[in-house]
Amino acid sequence: MDVENIQYEGNSKFIWDGEFYDSHKDADDKKIEYEGNEFEVRMFEQEGKHLLYTRREVKEIILDGSTPV
Repeated sequence: MDVENIQYEGNSKFIWDGEFYDSHKDADDKKIEYEGNEFEVRMFEQEGKHLLYTRREVKEIILDGSTPV
């Protein structure tokens, strides 16, 4: 199966989680888990398999080390 790794929705980029889910329920369970970790999730069906694409907005950047000059 040929799968696109990235899906766009408007200006938002969603990345495939790399898993093929055999049932809608399995995919939906994982979708709920992702949403609990503050991800946005889109589900697609392709050739009888369910695919999840996720994205999460960066809210904080932590720099390690000294401040660059």
